[in-house]
Amino acid sequence: MNFFRDILDRKRSEPLHGPSIPEGERVYAVGDIHGRRDLFDSIIDMIDADDAQRGEADTTVILLGDLIDRGPDSAGVIASARQWAARRKVRMLMGNHEEMMLRALDSDENLRHFLRVGGRETLLSYPIPLKTYRTATLSDLAEMAREAVPIEDIELIESMENMIRIGDYLFVHAGINPAIPLEEQVSRDLRWIREPFLSHDSPLDVCVIHGHTIREEVEIGPRTDRPNRIGIDTGAFRSGRLTAIGLEGSQRWFIEASKTPD
Repeated sequence: MNFFRDILDRKRSEPLHGPSIPEGERVYAVGDIHGRRDLFDSIIDMIDADDAQRGEADTTVILLGDLIDRGPDSAGVIASARQWAARRKVRMLMGNHEEMMLRALDSDENLRHFLRVGGRETLLSYPIPLKTYRTATLSDLAEMAREAVPIEDIELIESMENMIRIGDYLFVHAGINPAIPLEEQVSRDLRWIREPFLSHDSPLDVCVIHGHTIREEVEIGPRTDRPNRIGIDTGAFRSGRLTAIGLEGSQRWFIEASKTPD
């Protein structure tokens, strides 16, 4: 049985006295999609419906990166993201997997690594037949990849941002280096970091909304009232659960699209 469920009843519009979004604005951030177009298309509908029922606001949607790899339809996720951005304000962050894809298209050796971490599924979501993929040399596959991935997809990935700040929230793919001021953060940390970010429990100037590190549930720390960070990567490609966070004023709520096996 397939189903999608909304978990707004679990934490719907939770009032906070901590970080906030500027008045008149509303923000949704979507965690790592990793090629799960089915979940992504569902959460698009859920966010659109939630936004409409909450009333007028200047709404921004942020995709936290890692749209691609591992799941079965990375090309479809890119297409859905582009279509969504054509009709509402959608901003996209570059994850480490987007970074690896761009590098793979420029280097056979980088392609070899990319294929080992989910790039195989990404290439097969473009018009590269599985039989051809299996018999191709690395050089042949590199040429096929450059021909199969359309330039508009490459340009979309190249245009992705490193970090976005709105009010008291900072949106990044992986996290930040807590020892460095925000204006001095480097892209490698923003796309790849885990420690010392994940265990940092001293106050930060912002609350960081991030993906990259899979958890079974949304991770809020170190305190729920004044969190340093909120991690929303619930491992869509393997768990069948894609999570988003909604923010307005000092409220936050969560939306989840999930799919169970038939």
